[in-house]
Amino acid sequence: MIGWGRMLFGCHLSIREGYLGAAKAAEKMNASAYQYFPKNPRSLTVKDFDQEDARLCRDFCEEHGIFSIAHTPYPTSLTPHPEKQDLTINSLLNDLDIANCCGSAGVVVHFGSPISSRDPLAGYHLMIEMLNKVLRQWDGPCLILLENTAGHPGTMGTIIEELVQVRSLCDYPDKIGFCLDTCHAFASDLWNGDNLEEFLQKGEELNYFEHLKAIHFNNSKYPAGSGKDRHANIFNTGHITEKQFDEFVKAEPFKKLPFILETPSDEGIKHADEVALLIKKWVNSTDVI
Repeated sequence: MIGWGRMLFGCHLSIREGYLGAAKAAEKMNASAYQYFPKNPRSLTVKDFDQEDARLCRDFCEEHGIFSIAHTPYPTSLTPHPEKQDLTINSLLNDLDIANCCGSAGVVVHFGSPISSRDPLAGYHLMIEMLNKVLRQWDGPCLILLENTAGHPGTMGTIIEELVQVRSLCDYPDKIGFCLDTCHAFASDLWNGDNLEEFLQKGEELNYFEHLKAIHFNNSKYPAGSGKDRHANIFNTGHITEKQFDEFVKAEPFKKLPFILETPSDEGIKHADEVALLIKKWVNSTDVI
């Protein structure tokens, strides 16, 4: 795991003002981590990006001790239809190139989905094939970060075993890490707020936490096990309680990992204010170990 020696909090930020602009926006709100889309979030088109802007972003983050990750565009799928496979591979390589130039630790990619009702393993086989095709062409330090999904229990990508197994079966496991989404974990019953010890034990046994690089820090608008991916703000509005989050944040595997909000910014609290609340509670609080 990343050893930052301190707790990191931040949120998803726009690159409307460029990659350096996003980093400066993080610093302005006193965030120590952030996430961004490396290009148009609704397109897989390869972007001819401003490399100087990306390098300035990297230098700024290094100077200010800011952690960053990128997130693939919405259409990205590790189980795409055959006609979109080459487009997806080229897009992922482009995302990795941009994120690497920005000094980011990795690019978050959603776990795949079933592609055959007759063969439940077909989706996993295609995921591994796609990852191998991408990573065969990638030599940078920036990782692909597989994210757990928010489906009902039994849906692809909802349990630690799947994430770990897909990574281990790839030809390039050292180029793959994980990103844990708390809303997704809650929705899929992986972590339901009351089974933290069981969740921690399972993650330790399967060596999941060693490769966990970031946490998407989101509350859930629906109860545990709902299978619904609807993010809520951390405090007061979701089904995950403040006590449950407090136990989670202070758990040993997560103490030095970046917590990055993907919460609504138009439902009563702005991201800058929400980040400030997180810092006040878990960075400036005297009861944080």
